[in-house]
Amino acid sequence: MGYEDKTITCVECGAEFVFSAEEQALFASKGYQNDPKRCVPCRQARKARRDDSEGFGYRPVRQMYPVVCAQCGKETQVPFEPRQGRPVYCSDCYNAMRTSQ
Repeated sequence: MGYEDKTITCVECGAEFVFSAEEQALFASKGYQNDPKRCVPCRQARKARRDDSEGFGYRPVRQMYPVVCAQCGKETQVPFEPRQGRPVYCSDCYNAMRTSQ
């Protein structure tokens, strides 16, 4: 199939860019059915933003709260805000309590 250069307007910046016959053949060989909507600089910027966002499975950093273990007195941090009057344990004491039950 013969391809001819096409001039396309970028949807992001509005600049015109050439979608060359070689690029069209490459897109066809990869199975792409649509012409690009963005010029090369806008495509690269979009990819960089996507790579920076950590993508799927990204979790924000959890806030940790400093506490003193109710059993051994060791200072530690927990991922929840402790309630007044409820004991909080370090991971060692908590795991020891769980296995003894």
